[in-house]
Amino acid sequence: MPSLRMLPAFTLDLPLGKDEAMQRIRQAIAELDSIENARAVGDCAEFAVRPEERRFWSPQLSVQLSDIESGTQLYARFAPRPEVWTFFMLVYFITAFFMFVGGVYGYVQWFMGAAPWGLLLIPGGAAVIATLHLASLVGQGLSKDQMEKLRDQLDRTVAFALGSSNHSTPESETLAGK
Repeated sequence: MPSLRMLPAFTLDLPLGKDEAMQRIRQAIAELDSIENARAVGDCAEFAVRPEERRFWSPQLSVQLSDIESGTQLYARFAPRPEVWTFFMLVYFITAFFMFVGGVYGYVQWFMGAAPWGLLLIPGGAAVIATLHLASLVGQGLSKDQMEKLRDQLDRTVAFALGSSNHSTPESETLAGK
């Protein structure tokens, strides 16, 4: 059964300090030939799908590092590309705006004794929001193979950064939000 989470995320605990971990991740991105379309700036890194394989629903994997007592926590989240995310947020904002305006206008119509048809914008907007959420779940399903490739690239990057030759993931993995 697919997850109902819009932005799947996970964490990895690394036994290195944040600065050293980021330096090693940058080095891994630069040195590993199999890591494509990845970049690291500051305490963040992004892994993207190759441009020729990119589709509208293709994800990117955003990674942030933060200090914890035992070393560094790597927080990774799959999300749409920024231009797709911006489009979805614009549609959400416009829908919420029309729901609000419809609610106010419908209330005024009802108060004035007219048929409050403006209130129909509220369930209509809820339907648009539900459709957007469903579209995001469908997009996740269609891009599952790309999400797995991005996760594999991150795993290989972390394995290289930790100096592991077997390219396995760190043992202390947890799903964010659980």
